[in-house]
Amino acid sequence: MPGNQPYDPSQGGPRRYERNRDGSAARRTALIIHTIADIAAVFLGLWILLYLLEANRANVFVGFVQGMADLLAWWSQDIFTMDTEGLRVFLNYGLPAVIYLLAGHGIAARMRRL
Repeated sequence: MPGNQPYDPSQGGPRRYERNRDGSAARRTALIIHTIADIAAVFLGLWILLYLLEANRANVFVGFVQGMADLLAWWSQDIFTMDTEGLRVFLNYGLPAVIYLLAGHGIAARMRRL
């Protein structure tokens, strides 16, 4: 580098620690968070639907969806204890679905602004 010229990596020379500042990493991370929240909400909503439609619990697919919903909603089990079983399932699995959507989309929106 002759004289006091600023270093320009496009002119050749070693490229050290160049950082992409267009926010693409933040956008990708936001998309991942957004997608995970959507998938979690879909599993919870699908379990509510299958339960209310009285799907065959011996079916492998129904068992898988129930297992995923139980895994995702472990913290909200029995928050609501109603006599009506359908309403209890709707509220105990619907609450985490809404929270996952709100939190996931909110975090993703904040990440996109970075």
